Amino acid sequence: MRLLLDEMYPPVVAEQLRARGHDVVSVHDPEYRHLEGAPDEEVVALAVADDRVLVTENVPDFRRLEADALARGQAHATLVFTSNRQFPRGEPGTTGRLVEALHTLMSERSTPRGSLFLKRPPAS
Repeated sequence: MRLLLDEMYPPVVAEQLRARGHDVVSVHDPEYRHLEGAPDEEVVALAVADDRVLVTENVPDFRRLEADALARGQAHATLVFTSNRQFPRGEPGTTGRLVEALHTLMSERSTPRGSLFLKRPPAS
């Protein structure tokens, strides 16, 4: 599974996942920076073109794009959704928990067939 992290995630998430051997890019990486602030359609198009699962917190907009693509019979990126409730921004341990949850997902599963909501890992 190859990931594209949307702009709400700090670059360190991609860096830490790459350090664990995963194929992860972020819209904050130099070669993807053109996606910072880009329309959601462009982010999805790149995820499809690069065969990447898109990780985002933007459920309403990306669910709509997914539904529109499916209704037209077009390809759409697989989506992994997170929430500020499960992974609160500004909380000190959030980055580590998000990295751990994504690492677990990437280690245990092949690319999901449909979109899914990422759960916070149990406290250790």
